[in-house]
Amino acid sequence: MQIRNVMESVVKTGLHEILHQQEKYHIAGACFCERCLLDITALALNRLPPRYVVCDQGEAYVRTGFLDQQFEVDVLYAILEAIRVVQENPRH
Repeated sequence: MQIRNVMESVVKTGLHEILHQQEKYHIAGACFCERCLLDITALALNRLPPRYVVCDQGEAYVRTGFLDQQFEVDVLYAILEAIRVVQENPRH
């Protein structure tokens, strides 16, 4: 067994979805090199509460809470804000 932050996979999945819909979110032209993607992920995770689990059942339980619309909005906002910050201050 190992401990993991389920929020990390949620942010990575959300970021992946946003990248495939850049025009919808008005982020065309932003850099998405490996360094920028890692910076975006780290910034977004720092803005969201961690959700640690030890087993798959715990992850399933936590993910049911992700169905809440406010949670989805919070994750989306954290990712988009992180993209904006990294776009304005790239470190690559």
